[in-house]
Amino acid sequence: MLAVLSVLFLFVYSPVSCVFRKLYCTISDSCDCDFKPNLRDLEWDLYKNVYGQHLAQDIVSEEVARFLQTESPHQPLVLSFHGSTGTGKTLVSSMLGNHLYGSAMSSPYVHHFIPTLHFSSPHQISQYREELKSWVEGNLTECARSVFIFDEMEKMPIGLIDVLEPFLGPVHVVYGTNYRKAIYVFISTTGEEVINAAALENRQAGWEREEIKLSNLQDAIAAAVYNNKTSGLFQSRIIQQKLITHFVPFLPLSRHHIERCVRSQLCQRGSCGRADVVQVVADDMTYTPVQGRYFSTTGCKTIPAKIDFFL
Repeated sequence: MLAVLSVLFLFVYSPVSCVFRKLYCTISDSCDCDFKPNLRDLEWDLYKNVYGQHLAQDIVSEEVARFLQTESPHQPLVLSFHGSTGTGKTLVSSMLGNHLYGSAMSSPYVHHFIPTLHFSSPHQISQYREELKSWVEGNLTECARSVFIFDEMEKMPIGLIDVLEPFLGPVHVVYGTNYRKAIYVFISTTGEEVINAAALENRQAGWEREEIKLSNLQDAIAAAVYNNKTSGLFQSRIIQQKLITHFVPFLPLSRHHIERCVRSQLCQRGSCGRADVVQVVADDMTYTPVQGRYFSTTGCKTIPAKIDFFL
Protein backbone atom coordinates (compact mmCIF):
# COMPACT_ATOMS: atom_id res chain seq x y z
CA MET A 1 0.00 0.00 0.00
CA LEU A 2 2.77 2.45 0.93
CA ALA A 3 4.54 1.75 -2.37
CA VAL A 4 1.38 2.61 -4.29
CA LEU A 5 0.94 5.85 -2.35
CA SER A 6 4.57 6.71 -2.95
CA VAL A 7 3.99 6.59 -6.70
CA LEU A 8 0.89 8.71 -6.39
CA PHE A 9 2.77 11.24 -4.25
CA LEU A 10 5.23 11.84 -7.05
CA PHE A 11 2.47 13.27 -9.20
CA VAL A 12 0.88 15.74 -6.79
CA TYR A 13 -0.21 18.42 -9.24
CA SER A 14 -4.01 18.63 -8.89
CA PRO A 15 -6.36 19.39 -5.96
CA VAL A 16 -7.63 15.83 -6.05
CA SER A 17 -4.17 14.40 -5.63
CA CYS A 18 -3.71 16.45 -2.44
CA VAL A 19 -5.89 13.81 -0.78
CA PHE A 20 -3.35 11.13 -1.65
CA ARG A 21 -0.52 13.33 -0.42
CA LYS A 22 -2.19 13.82 2.96
CA LEU A 23 -2.83 10.09 3.24
CA TYR A 24 0.72 9.30 2.22
CA CYS A 25 2.17 11.70 4.78
CA THR A 26 0.11 10.22 7.62
CA ILE A 27 1.88 6.87 7.23
CA SER A 28 5.27 7.95 5.88
CA ASP A 29 8.25 9.77 7.38
CA SER A 30 9.46 10.92 3.94
CA CYS A 31 11.20 14.30 3.95
CA ASP A 32 8.99 15.24 0.99
CA CYS A 33 6.19 15.66 3.51
CA ASP A 34 8.22 18.17 5.54
CA PHE A 35 9.76 19.97 2.57
CA LYS A 36 7.50 22.98 2.14
CA PRO A 37 9.55 25.75 0.53
CA ASN A 38 8.02 29.18 0.86
CA LEU A 39 10.08 31.35 -1.48
CA ARG A 40 7.89 34.40 -1.04
CA ASP A 41 8.36 34.39 2.74
CA LEU A 42 12.09 33.73 2.33
CA GLU A 43 12.45 36.78 0.11
CA TRP A 44 10.35 38.87 2.48
CA ASP A 45 12.38 37.76 5.49
CA LEU A 46 15.67 38.51 3.73
CA TYR A 47 14.69 42.02 2.70
CA LYS A 48 12.94 42.91 5.96
CA ASN A 49 15.29 41.48 8.57
CA VAL A 50 18.77 41.44 7.00
CA TYR A 51 20.35 44.88 7.01
CA GLY A 52 22.82 46.34 4.53
CA GLN A 53 23.27 43.17 2.47
CA HIS A 54 21.82 43.83 -0.97
CA LEU A 55 24.22 41.33 -2.59
CA ALA A 56 23.40 38.49 -0.19
CA GLN A 57 19.68 39.23 -0.38
CA ASP A 58 19.64 39.13 -4.17
CA ILE A 59 21.92 36.10 -4.57
CA VAL A 60 20.22 33.90 -1.97
CA SER A 61 16.65 34.69 -3.00
CA GLU A 62 17.34 34.33 -6.74
CA GLU A 63 19.60 31.26 -6.59
CA VAL A 64 17.35 29.32 -4.21
CA ALA A 65 14.30 30.09 -6.35
CA ARG A 66 16.10 29.11 -9.55
CA PHE A 67 17.42 25.92 -7.98
CA LEU A 68 14.10 24.74 -6.57
CA GLN A 69 12.28 25.45 -9.81
CA THR A 70 14.59 23.06 -11.67
CA GLU A 71 13.11 19.57 -11.69
CA SER A 72 16.47 17.80 -12.10
CA PRO A 73 19.36 20.09 -11.10
CA HIS A 74 22.70 19.51 -12.82
CA GLN A 75 24.44 19.67 -9.44
CA PRO A 76 23.65 20.78 -5.86
CA LEU A 77 23.32 24.41 -4.84
CA VAL A 78 26.51 25.42 -3.00
CA LEU A 79 26.69 28.86 -1.40
CA SER A 80 29.73 30.16 0.47
CA PHE A 81 29.00 33.08 2.83
CA HIS A 82 31.89 35.43 3.66
CA GLY A 83 32.23 38.56 5.75
CA SER A 84 32.97 40.01 9.16
CA THR A 85 31.31 38.82 12.33
CA GLY A 86 27.78 40.06 13.00
CA THR A 87 26.90 40.86 9.38
CA GLY A 88 24.11 38.27 9.02
CA LYS A 89 25.72 35.12 7.61
CA THR A 90 24.32 32.73 10.24
CA LEU A 91 21.00 34.56 10.26
CA VAL A 92 20.55 34.04 6.51
CA SER A 93 21.48 30.34 6.76
CA SER A 94 18.82 29.94 9.47
CA MET A 95 16.25 31.69 7.30
CA LEU A 96 17.02 29.22 4.53
CA GLY A 97 16.29 26.26 6.80
CA ASN A 98 13.20 27.94 8.26
CA HIS A 99 11.60 28.60 4.89
CA LEU A 100 12.38 25.19 3.42
CA TYR A 101 11.54 22.96 6.38
CA GLY A 102 9.88 25.23 8.92
CA SER A 103 12.88 25.13 11.24
CA ALA A 104 16.64 25.38 10.77
CA MET A 105 17.43 23.89 14.16
CA SER A 106 14.92 21.11 14.80
CA SER A 107 14.37 19.67 11.32
CA PRO A 108 16.10 16.29 10.87
CA TYR A 109 16.85 17.30 7.28
CA VAL A 110 18.84 20.46 8.10
CA HIS A 111 22.33 19.51 9.31
CA HIS A 112 24.53 22.07 11.06
CA PHE A 113 28.25 21.46 11.58
CA ILE A 114 30.56 23.53 13.81
CA PRO A 115 34.28 22.62 13.61
CA THR A 116 35.07 23.35 17.27
CA LEU A 117 32.24 21.01 18.26
CA HIS A 118 32.27 18.28 15.61
CA PHE A 119 35.89 18.30 14.38
CA SER A 120 37.83 19.57 17.37
CA SER A 121 40.86 17.26 17.35
CA PRO A 122 43.56 17.92 14.71
CA HIS A 123 44.80 14.34 15.17
CA GLN A 124 41.58 12.70 14.00
CA ILE A 125 41.25 14.14 10.49
CA SER A 126 41.14 10.71 8.81
CA GLN A 127 38.40 9.61 11.16
CA TYR A 128 36.46 12.84 10.62
CA ARG A 129 36.69 12.42 6.86
CA GLU A 130 35.17 8.95 7.01
CA GLU A 131 32.48 10.05 9.45
CA LEU A 132 31.54 13.15 7.46
CA LYS A 133 31.38 11.24 4.17
CA SER A 134 29.25 8.54 5.77
CA TRP A 135 26.96 11.08 7.44
CA VAL A 136 26.37 13.06 4.24
CA GLU A 137 25.85 9.98 2.09
CA GLY A 138 23.50 8.41 4.62
CA ASN A 139 21.39 11.54 4.94
CA LEU A 140 21.27 12.07 1.18
CA THR A 141 20.00 8.52 0.81
CA GLU A 142 17.36 9.31 3.41
CA CYS A 143 16.47 12.71 1.94
CA ALA A 144 17.62 14.14 -1.38
CA ARG A 145 16.51 17.61 -0.27
CA SER A 146 18.90 17.70 2.69
CA VAL A 147 20.48 21.02 3.72
CA PHE A 148 24.05 20.99 5.08
CA ILE A 149 25.37 24.08 6.86
CA PHE A 150 29.07 24.30 7.75
CA ASP A 151 29.70 27.17 10.15
CA GLU A 152 33.05 28.75 11.10
CA MET A 153 34.85 27.39 8.05
CA GLU A 154 37.93 29.37 9.08
CA LYS A 155 38.27 26.83 11.91
CA MET A 156 37.64 23.75 9.76
CA PRO A 157 40.66 21.37 9.62
CA ILE A 158 42.36 21.86 6.25
CA GLY A 159 41.53 19.11 3.77
CA LEU A 160 38.50 17.79 5.63
CA ILE A 161 35.83 19.52 3.57
CA ASP A 162 37.24 18.08 0.32
CA VAL A 163 35.62 14.79 1.24
CA LEU A 164 32.42 16.43 -0.04
CA GLU A 165 33.80 16.94 -3.55
CA PRO A 166 32.10 13.86 -5.07
CA PHE A 167 28.72 15.01 -3.73
CA LEU A 168 29.00 18.55 -5.12
CA GLY A 169 29.63 17.75 -8.77
CA PRO A 170 27.47 16.30 -11.53
CA VAL A 171 28.96 12.78 -11.64
CA HIS A 172 28.72 11.04 -8.27
CA VAL A 173 25.77 8.71 -7.62
CA VAL A 174 24.17 8.05 -4.24
CA TYR A 175 22.05 4.92 -4.40
CA GLY A 176 18.33 5.52 -4.26
CA THR A 177 18.35 9.33 -4.35
CA ASN A 178 19.00 12.37 -6.50
CA TYR A 179 21.81 13.91 -4.45
CA ARG A 180 21.89 16.93 -6.79
CA LYS A 181 18.80 18.32 -5.03
CA ALA A 182 20.76 19.04 -1.84
CA ILE A 183 21.85 22.49 -0.64
CA TYR A 184 25.21 23.23 1.00
CA VAL A 185 26.12 26.43 2.84
CA PHE A 186 29.65 27.31 3.98
CA ILE A 187 30.00 30.19 6.47
CA SER A 188 33.31 31.95 7.09
CA THR A 189 34.99 35.22 8.06
CA THR A 190 37.80 34.40 5.62
CA GLY A 191 37.81 36.95 2.83
CA GLU A 192 36.50 39.75 5.05
CA GLU A 193 39.57 41.89 4.30
CA VAL A 194 38.74 41.89 0.59
CA ILE A 195 35.08 42.67 1.23
CA ASN A 196 35.74 45.38 3.80
CA ALA A 197 38.38 47.04 1.60
CA ALA A 198 35.90 47.21 -1.29
CA ALA A 199 33.23 48.68 1.00
CA LEU A 200 35.66 51.26 2.38
CA GLU A 201 36.81 52.29 -1.09
CA ASN A 202 33.21 52.63 -2.15
CA ARG A 203 32.36 54.77 0.89
CA GLN A 204 35.38 57.05 0.55
CA ALA A 205 34.58 57.59 -3.11
CA GLY A 206 31.12 58.82 -2.11
CA TRP A 207 29.26 56.09 -3.98
CA GLU A 208 26.05 54.41 -2.89
CA ARG A 209 26.47 51.10 -1.08
CA GLU A 210 24.21 49.39 -3.63
CA GLU A 211 26.71 50.25 -6.36
CA ILE A 212 29.00 47.50 -5.05
CA LYS A 213 28.61 44.64 -7.56
CA LEU A 214 29.14 40.92 -7.09
CA SER A 215 31.34 40.86 -10.19
CA ASN A 216 33.80 43.12 -8.38
CA LEU A 217 34.17 40.70 -5.46
CA GLN A 218 33.51 37.11 -6.57
CA ASP A 219 36.96 36.24 -7.94
CA ALA A 220 38.76 38.22 -5.23
CA ILE A 221 36.94 36.35 -2.46
CA ALA A 222 37.60 32.98 -4.12
CA ALA A 223 41.32 33.76 -4.37
CA ALA A 224 41.50 35.01 -0.77
CA VAL A 225 39.77 31.90 0.56
CA TYR A 226 41.79 29.51 -1.60
CA ASN A 227 45.14 31.02 -0.59
CA ASN A 228 44.44 31.57 3.11
CA LYS A 229 46.24 28.91 5.16
CA THR A 230 43.78 29.25 8.03
CA SER A 231 40.79 28.66 5.76
CA GLY A 232 39.02 25.31 5.71
CA LEU A 233 38.96 25.75 1.92
CA PHE A 234 42.72 26.35 1.65
CA GLN A 235 43.80 24.99 -1.74
CA SER A 236 40.56 23.02 -1.81
CA ARG A 237 39.60 20.93 -4.82
CA ILE A 238 36.07 22.21 -4.30
CA ILE A 239 37.31 25.63 -5.41
CA GLN A 240 39.65 24.21 -8.05
CA GLN A 241 36.79 22.32 -9.67
CA LYS A 242 34.49 25.38 -9.44
CA LEU A 243 31.88 23.50 -7.44
CA ILE A 244 30.76 26.53 -5.43
CA THR A 245 27.76 28.16 -7.08
CA HIS A 246 28.43 31.57 -5.54
CA PHE A 247 30.78 33.19 -3.07
CA VAL A 248 28.36 35.50 -1.23
CA PRO A 249 29.85 38.68 0.28
CA PHE A 250 28.40 40.16 3.47
CA LEU A 251 29.35 43.82 3.69
CA PRO A 252 30.41 45.58 6.92
CA LEU A 253 27.58 47.44 8.64
CA SER A 254 27.38 51.21 9.08
CA ARG A 255 25.88 53.05 12.04
CA HIS A 256 22.56 53.28 10.18
CA HIS A 257 22.37 49.49 10.03
CA ILE A 258 23.38 49.19 13.68
CA GLU A 259 20.51 51.45 14.68
CA ARG A 260 18.11 49.27 12.70
CA CYS A 261 19.45 46.19 14.51
CA VAL A 262 18.91 47.87 17.88
CA ARG A 263 15.35 48.93 17.02
CA SER A 264 14.52 45.41 15.87
CA GLN A 265 15.87 43.89 19.08
CA LEU A 266 14.00 46.43 21.21
CA CYS A 267 10.72 45.73 19.41
CA GLN A 268 11.15 42.01 20.06
CA ARG A 269 11.34 42.94 23.76
CA GLY A 270 8.28 45.20 23.59
CA SER A 271 10.30 48.43 23.84
CA CYS A 272 9.99 49.85 20.31
CA GLY A 273 9.82 53.46 21.47
CA ARG A 274 13.17 53.59 23.27
CA ALA A 275 15.01 55.95 20.95
CA ASP A 276 17.35 56.77 23.83
CA VAL A 277 18.56 53.17 23.96
CA VAL A 278 19.06 53.13 20.17
CA GLN A 279 21.26 56.21 20.48
CA VAL A 280 23.36 55.05 23.42
CA VAL A 281 23.93 51.54 22.05
CA ALA A 282 24.96 52.87 18.63
CA ASP A 283 27.30 55.35 20.35
CA ASP A 284 28.89 52.57 22.39
CA MET A 285 29.84 50.44 19.36
CA THR A 286 33.38 50.42 17.99
CA TYR A 287 33.74 51.65 14.43
CA THR A 288 36.51 51.49 11.84
CA PRO A 289 38.58 53.15 10.47
CA VAL A 290 39.50 55.56 13.28
CA GLN A 291 39.19 58.46 10.88
CA GLY A 292 35.69 58.24 9.52
CA ARG A 293 34.23 55.54 11.80
CA TYR A 294 32.30 54.09 8.89
CA PHE A 295 31.73 50.46 9.91
CA SER A 296 31.00 48.53 13.10
CA THR A 297 33.82 46.11 13.95
CA THR A 298 31.39 43.55 15.36
CA GLY A 299 28.34 44.17 13.20
CA CYS A 300 25.15 43.49 15.11
CA LYS A 301 26.59 40.61 17.14
CA THR A 302 27.10 42.40 20.49
CA ILE A 303 23.87 44.39 20.36
CA PRO A 304 21.71 42.07 22.55
CA ALA A 305 24.28 42.26 25.37
CA LYS A 306 24.54 46.05 25.09
CA ILE A 307 20.75 46.40 25.19
CA ASP A 308 20.70 44.30 28.35
CA PHE A 309 23.19 46.74 29.88
CA PHE A 310 21.52 50.00 28.83
CA LEU A 311 17.82 49.07 28.94
